[in-house]
Amino acid sequence: MRAEDSRTVPSPGFGLGLRPDHYSDFLAGPQPVEWLEIISENYMVPGGRPLAMLDRIRADYPMVMHGVSLSIGSDEPLDRAYLADLKALAERVEPLWISDHLCWTGIDAHNSHDLLPLPYDAPALQCVVDNIGRVQDFLGRRILIENPSSYVTFRSSDRSEWDFLADMAERADCLLLLDVNNIYVSARNHGFDPLDYLAGLPAGRIQQIHLAGHSDMGDYVIDTHDADVCDAVWNLYARAIAMFGPVATMIERDDNIPPLADVIAELDRARTVAARVLEGADA
Repeated sequence: MRAEDSRTVPSPGFGLGLRPDHYSDFLAGPQPVEWLEIISENYMVPGGRPLAMLDRIRADYPMVMHGVSLSIGSDEPLDRAYLADLKALAERVEPLWISDHLCWTGIDAHNSHDLLPLPYDAPALQCVVDNIGRVQDFLGRRILIENPSSYVTFRSSDRSEWDFLADMAERADCLLLLDVNNIYVSARNHGFDPLDYLAGLPAGRIQQIHLAGHSDMGDYVIDTHDADVCDAVWNLYARAIAMFGPVATMIERDDNIPPLADVIAELDRARTVAARVLEGADA
């Protein structure tokens, strides 16, 4: 029995990923950010500076936890030690919600530190649904699963990624973290219409949105989080808000990290885009 349903948490508005480059800014005084997202694994440690900074900043900002090593798509047993550490961090942080990716990350207890792709077929779906159920039961709460960026396809796939996600969310009774940049990247790489992707998702299960930059290589696109959000992704975000309404939104930046003021300026653009779309919808 799950002790908490994060879908009942009101949308907290607009947030940022907490990065060490910006620790001092958040400690120096209030910033115009409603919440912060942490990379779970960076703080699943016994002590040291990361946890000390987290505790101090957590006192002033609500947080969400975003993981990269849950390996929800693996057909190997879930890592119980990892889950125990994740639950302990959640008890410390008291996050609004916890998320990870639709992927697998390694084999034989070896973590590749990559978000590896899945075929979109019935066996993979059953595996993912079963694993999400185990994780949610262990944590006592629903989790969010993020759509990946995609660079390969599998011959065994018998459905679209968005159909897979919709079936997964319904059968596992989990929530979704919608990465708009990942949709754009995958659409460019595989030639599908990103609006078809959005239209195929269950609106009531989308709890959070990621916005990020990428590297455009011409013939393909890589999700790198090292640049500003491009105009095409902003346009897709506007369509997502028009379809799904006000959803908690954040900017991800993991490389070439600029001053906090620059990232906040991008977040302000997200606020402006969302407000414009929602005001139009109410007119």
